[in-house]
Amino acid sequence: MGCLSIKTVSGGEEWYGIGHRRLAVRPGQLLILNNDQEYSCRIDTAGQVRVQSVFFRKEFASAVFHDAVCKEEALLDNPFDKPARPLEFFQALDHIDPILEKDLKGLMNELDENGYDGDMVDERLFFLLQHLIRVHKTETDRTIRVDAIKRSTKTEIFKRLCIARDLLHSSFMNKPDLSLISNTACLSTPQLIRQFKTVFRITPHQYLVQVRLSHAARLLQHTSTPVHEITWRCGFEDSSAFCRAFRVAYGVSPLHYRAAG
Repeated sequence: MGCLSIKTVSGGEEWYGIGHRRLAVRPGQLLILNNDQEYSCRIDTAGQVRVQSVFFRKEFASAVFHDAVCKEEALLDNPFDKPARPLEFFQALDHIDPILEKDLKGLMNELDENGYDGDMVDERLFFLLQHLIRVHKTETDRTIRVDAIKRSTKTEIFKRLCIARDLLHSSFMNKPDLSLISNTACLSTPQLIRQFKTVFRITPHQYLVQVRLSHAARLLQHTSTPVHEITWRCGFEDSSAFCRAFRVAYGVSPLHYRAAG
């Protein structure tokens, strides 16, 4: 249990337990944990895993969020008002965009080269929190897409869709079927398919294929793992099916993609 934090890894994977959920954070992914969230974490892989955890003091995060939502006139009139409570995130996996990746690397490099300096760290954390605000807005926009009338119903369905999406990310190599995904997310299969397509603009199966291909592309770029091994590690039935799907998605064969990278 702790304060608002973000979790990333630059190699390997780290597993988190949140309630009854288990999800894997892998390179290119971001997990946001709220204040006072109880969680567990462990590393299962044998290779080297570099984990990056960034924690935000409650008062500092609240002040940044307060600055983001208040008008400049209000901030001028009451510059020292006590900030409202921090934003609440859905605690789901998200992609790391280039801006966040640059900001994270900048913070880590600064600490490695110059050691800890409170003012420098706060300035760096300010821009990281601004990114989290953009994540929150994206989540809110997606919540609005849910096909329901009540706001509370929209929010609850979106939370369950995030559970389904995280399961696809964490267990793509184990070929999760719709029944398992539905049961885990506590949604009927028809409701899962319908709402998932409405919110994420893609069906659960199509999303699963995207996740598998994205992981395969990362392995092709950053490892020398043979194509036939990438095939089964990414959950494809055979190399021919994998190569066809990869060519459709990326426009080139896996080998050509590796050579170009």
